[in-house]
Amino acid sequence: MQLLSVQIDNNIFKSPFNTSTLGDVISLIIDAATAIAGIGLLLILIFAGISVISGAGSGKPDDIERGKKVASTALIGFLIVAFSYVIIRVIEYIINPGVGSFILKPTL
Repeated sequence: MQLLSVQIDNNIFKSPFNTSTLGDVISLIIDAATAIAGIGLLLILIFAGISVISGAGSGKPDDIERGKKVASTALIGFLIVAFSYVIIRVIEYIINPGVGSFILKPTL
């Protein structure tokens, strides 16, 4: 069974993810990376919250500050990811208004 094949002449791309072009695979990777960033943000915020609560309960101001710093860093990182997505969408609309996504769904 052939799971992955590429034929350059006709731009045919087959993958186990039921995608027909390389652009679809790239879009799949972008979608997965966005989902992983969201899940990572959630886990990091939970860790930061536990750190702040345990630091407040034990009277350790260092743990409280560490939790706050971790939470703010995670939020800044996620905002960078979100704003980069918005910037791509705005550029896409300026370049080609009224047409569906072509930057986030590239084709060969």
